Amino acid sequence: MISATGARVPYLLTVVALSWIATEGRFTQTARQYACESVSFPFCNTSSSFHERVKDLISRLDLDEKIEQLGNTAPGLPRLGIPSYEWWQEALHGVANSPGVTFDGPIKAATSFPQPILTAASFNDTLFNSVAKVVSTEARAMYNSGQTGLTFWSPNVNIFRDPRWGRGQETPGEDPLLSSNYAANFVLGMQEDGAGGATHEDPVLRLKTSSCCKHFTAYDLENWQGVDRDHFDALVTKQDLEDTFNPPFKSCVQEGRASGFMCSYNRVNGVPACASYDLLTHTARNLWKFQGYIVSDCDAVYDMINDPKYAQTLEDAVGKALQAGMDLNCGRTIRDHGLSALNEGKFSEEDVDRALSNLMLVRMRLGLFDGPPESQKYGELGPQHVCTEEHQDLSLEVALQSVVLLKNDGQLLPLSNENVKSLAVVGPNADDRENKMLGNYAGDPCVYITPVDGLRRFVSNISYEPGCLTVSCEEDDFSNALAAASEADAVVIVVGLSQEEEREGFDRTSLLLPGNQQELVSSIAGVSTGHVVLVIMSGGPMDISFAKNDSRISSILWIGYPGQAGGLALAQIIFGWRNPGGKLPVTWYPESFTRVPMTDMHMRPNRSSGHPGRTYRFYVEEVVYQFGHGLSYTTFSHSFKSAPAVVLVPTLHDNLRSLVKDWTAYKNTSFQLEIDVRNDGSLKGDDVLMLYVTPPAGGGGCEGLPLRQLIAYQRVNLEAGADYTWNLQMNVYRDLSVVNPDGERVVIKGEYLLWVGEAQHSIMVTEVESHDTSVISFRPETVISNEKVLSL
Repeated sequence: MISATGARVPYLLTVVALSWIATEGRFTQTARQYACESVSFPFCNTSSSFHERVKDLISRLDLDEKIEQLGNTAPGLPRLGIPSYEWWQEALHGVANSPGVTFDGPIKAATSFPQPILTAASFNDTLFNSVAKVVSTEARAMYNSGQTGLTFWSPNVNIFRDPRWGRGQETPGEDPLLSSNYAANFVLGMQEDGAGGATHEDPVLRLKTSSCCKHFTAYDLENWQGVDRDHFDALVTKQDLEDTFNPPFKSCVQEGRASGFMCSYNRVNGVPACASYDLLTHTARNLWKFQGYIVSDCDAVYDMINDPKYAQTLEDAVGKALQAGMDLNCGRTIRDHGLSALNEGKFSEEDVDRALSNLMLVRMRLGLFDGPPESQKYGELGPQHVCTEEHQDLSLEVALQSVVLLKNDGQLLPLSNENVKSLAVVGPNADDRENKMLGNYAGDPCVYITPVDGLRRFVSNISYEPGCLTVSCEEDDFSNALAAASEADAVVIVVGLSQEEEREGFDRTSLLLPGNQQELVSSIAGVSTGHVVLVIMSGGPMDISFAKNDSRISSILWIGYPGQAGGLALAQIIFGWRNPGGKLPVTWYPESFTRVPMTDMHMRPNRSSGHPGRTYRFYVEEVVYQFGHGLSYTTFSHSFKSAPAVVLVPTLHDNLRSLVKDWTAYKNTSFQLEIDVRNDGSLKGDDVLMLYVTPPAGGGGCEGLPLRQLIAYQRVNLEAGADYTWNLQMNVYRDLSVVNPDGERVVIKGEYLLWVGEAQHSIMVTEVESHDTSVISFRPETVISNEKVLSL
């Protein structure tokens, strides 16, 4: 299991070991102590407000006790009847092995869902929320059984900026809208109780579990050509920060009302993220109104002395982090150096009290000062509520909705049991028994169904030959695999990556299949007399151009790291029990992209340097597969049913663009869209409706505009021959605005192109000298089809 940090392994192993030792009594089946179980202080009075209780608790602590509470392993306070608490729990795609979690108790496993990068491919916000609700239910059950705390450092909502990033598998992908929606829905599902009526003015509702969004911000490099995350200075433009890196974190706060935030290892424009007052206090707390606790990545405070120009001593580092607005240090740096830093005047006791208030407020909201869990809401949850049939069915459903069909020449998929009596299964990922298809930050799964396991439920005559003994595929004896493939009615080849090739602390240097995998695939395709189905298991994108262009390989599927039921989901799709509907949440680049340094943080292309840009929004060169690509066993058609031709907005600044400070102040610039989709094929299937906008040509003098931008999406399920009308309430300032080089969101005067699938429509945004705006009604002749653009 990879820890939440890869830096200074011996030191951090000590941190983890101490975490386990300090919490050992809590996580066995012996009697547990609960705060306010046998004492009656005012902070135990549940009829008082959370703020009153927190104030009373802090007033009872001396300075040493206060500082000791600022580490992830918070010691107990016996004189107050308060046990120790471990803040560090993980739940990226299910309750995961981590310092605060153990499966050595009455609960031996937890539902393991697909990695977020695959779940995001479903483009289903409801699914994101449902997964998190199950995770939080199982987390509460494990807490009641003494096997976990309730503060989970998930989700990871960093933008998947570079395809080589080892942790891209943990994220929802490269798009700011998709990542923002994933972030909000996951947090709402994890926290649940605090989701309904909480406002920024009154955010202190109870929490089912606490969700922490990480890693703030511009963090997407582990270790590339000698540059590691502990020393990396991410030089980010204001434009990129505002429209790419920060939106998911803003959504975590404003839409999800997250109770936790984690600052990242890296520097942002010269300042360590965990010591940036601008990021932690000015942006997160003051602008976005964040009301929870801020924790460092482990041990990002210690990392600050890596740059002596910033922190000469660990006391300097502690002072800068606390004064910037950080509350909790994952690690021991504050506990070991906090008192000396305070004595040196690096921070004040008021800084400590602020941090403690944020921390204890979250623990109060979780019910950790309300006595034994059985007397509280969710107290009935136990082992019988973990790995339920319903939860495991959801894990399967997520995988089914997320698998992406990349290629299907001749519509040779789905396979038929009538035609396929024998099946050869080849590849190092086809029957892995080491839980590698779960991805990182995983727990012990309820079940584990490999591709071979799943396919055996459909074909009894299966011959399995891995070809490569490991994913690194350094062997070249494929004879047994070739023999099996030559004799079978069809072949399924399962190759790709594992945690050996991409993981925390490790970035890739190539986008090609590892070792001799490509040779294996091509050799199998050369001897097979039946259909060849290639399956890619990976978190990051791959350059599989050779297979895309090989007519002998009829079909290609991407299954990410599909979770505990991934093998069954794959088999059901291959044999047509389900119709694939997933779409790629990240661009698949060619190998030539690796010429771009990972350390170059620019999203926009640069002609003078040859930088081609990043992600579908800015990348200007050829791709292997584009963001949003994904085929189906049926076909869909799209058309604009109703849309305005012209939208009037208040007078634009310089007659070209208007500064957007708060789009909600311009709700009367909203307009309606109605988009029709029809299933023209013969099979029931899911379609992901994706509405893109291309801003006006020339950009009204605003540089660096995206080539296109996803502004809305919806997943729909349609029977063969059925249709559906997608109704959208759009807003010019929210949906059509762009970010200028100064980091300001603006609306540009001119013609915007909207498109869904093959259907296009243009809208002219022009000005009116009044805030009393109106929308010119839709004219049927403005509907664009056959890829023709209306000239207004």
